[in-house]
Amino acid sequence: MSSTYKVPDGTTVGHIHLKVADLDRALEFYRDLLGFELTTMYGNQAAFLSAGGYHHHIGLNTWHSKDGPPAPRNSAGLYHTAFLYPTRKDLAIILKRLIDNNYPISGTSDHGVSEAIYLQDPDGNGVELYRDRPKEEWEYTADGSVKMVTESLDLQGLLQELEDEE
Repeated sequence: MSSTYKVPDGTTVGHIHLKVADLDRALEFYRDLLGFELTTMYGNQAAFLSAGGYHHHIGLNTWHSKDGPPAPRNSAGLYHTAFLYPTRKDLAIILKRLIDNNYPISGTSDHGVSEAIYLQDPDGNGVELYRDRPKEEWEYTADGSVKMVTESLDLQGLLQELEDEE
């Protein structure tokens, strides 16, 4: 297979579609906690949610997974979904929302190019909530590749974004 093909500029990930054990429980997480808008239901077996009025960014269904266990941690499958927030303040808002709702956060990281919060949805699917730094702030290695790191995220500094607006 030729390795010269490159995906066209402007190509994006359109949506994720997750198998869930309990649709109501998944809606409580994605709609009620994270704030995605419910755009449509497919009976009582599937739901579609979006940000900003798109037809859907997230599909949830119980077609093959109703009342089932989470996928095994040590097997092939989805590592995590990642939701890109437009600003650092938006990331601070969702962090405060998670804290205020006592939702468990499994980790946070400063990756140099981005700041990230990690958690799991009720079905054990990994979720990353992050914001990118402006490209002008990214660092590059000598060979031109993006320099990414995993360092501590300054949570107090992130939450300060909320206080700076007051």
